[in-house]
Amino acid sequence: MNIFLYELKSNRKSTLIWTLALISLMILFMSMFPSISKEIDEFKKLLEGFPEGVRKALGIQIESIGSLNGYYSYFFLYITLCGAIQAMNLAISISSKEIRGKTADFLLTKPVTRTRILSSKVLAALVSLIFTNIVYVVSAVIVANLVKEEAFSLNIFLLISTTLLITQFIMFALGMIIAVVWSRVKSVLTLSLGIVFAFFIIGMVAATEEAGRYFTPFKYFDYTYIINHAAYEWSFLVVGMTIIAVALVFSFIIYNKKDIHTV
Repeated sequence: MNIFLYELKSNRKSTLIWTLALISLMILFMSMFPSISKEIDEFKKLLEGFPEGVRKALGIQIESIGSLNGYYSYFFLYITLCGAIQAMNLAISISSKEIRGKTADFLLTKPVTRTRILSSKVLAALVSLIFTNIVYVVSAVIVANLVKEEAFSLNIFLLISTTLLITQFIMFALGMIIAVVWSRVKSVLTLSLGIVFAFFIIGMVAATEEAGRYFTPFKYFDYTYIINHAAYEWSFLVVGMTIIAVALVFSFIIYNKKDIHTV
């Protein structure tokens, strides 16, 4: 429990910063909605000038862009991008910060199993992500009700918003594998940015191919499908949950067996 509380405390500052960053970005985009909705015809004509491939890569759906949920789904991709960086950053720093700070020997000589150490770290990180999402979703709902021009489906709005947490969990699990395999990381943020942007670019390239969506978590949730069906695509949801489970299991196995460098 002491490890969990310590990790939670050490993550507190970065969690607050990322939470405020996501909320600020959401407020910035949402504040534009009243103006865009009043000039929606001109805005749609502008978007129609983009090639179809570019529109798909950016997640632009002209048919629904005029509704609050449609507009929200358009810019939510960038909210997810920032959230993915937060999750990857948390995951990679889990085991690397003791190596960088040369405190691994102090931690591992304590009468605590490696499984408990890693479990406490993972739980603290997941609590941080859940906190970020709760505060973000509450803020987003409040702002949406302030800027709405007409009634919108709260259920669909929440389904779209929840994809942030699921995508973060997937990225966190993938980051865990990197953290336990490659512990000597000099710059966590640089590595996190590189990996997340690589997945993001793959998502933009694979936007036009159904099979290509399986290679990047950024495309596991089709917002147009969510708006039209008020549900997720089960095949991609299952793949995402499988990645989380498998990555976490292998992370614990590797962490328990590997040699931890203390100097």
